[in-house]
Amino acid sequence: MYNRVILVGRLTADPELRQTPSGLSVCSFSIAVDRRFQAKGAEKQVDFIDIVAWRQSAEFVSRYFSKGRAILVEGSLQVRSYTDKNDQKRRAYEVVADDVRFVESKNAASSGGGGAAFPSDADAPPAAIAPAYSSGSVDDFAEIDDDGDLPF
Repeated sequence: MYNRVILVGRLTADPELRQTPSGLSVCSFSIAVDRRFQAKGAEKQVDFIDIVAWRQSAEFVSRYFSKGRAILVEGSLQVRSYTDKNDQKRRAYEVVADDVRFVESKNAASSGGGGAAFPSDADAPPAAIAPAYSSGSVDDFAEIDDDGDLPF
């Protein structure tokens, strides 16, 4: 069996960092993920997904992410069953994060991020944009002496 989830979305609120009685850090947050397709003329649909991160991942999310920031979450889907205060049986679906990453530069996040889950080249820092080699010259290259030996 295989249970793997990879999501890219934006935080719907600031993450909440707590400590368990044994001192483990746990961070809960929710992200909004755009659906890939929409019906013609229909409004864009968004799914809101609950995420739980533990230990160092929890502290990382709490320290570096806030409402509106784009985030990549990799983890597994977990289903919890519980009984609510009205004695009704309920299920909660959430992603337990194994890995959490940035998907936009800090400048893009502070300027609003453009609303898309993936940043555009305009949002990327200059070092992240691939250089153009089409204007290169043959003089930019030098021949390397090769003794015919393979390096492996």
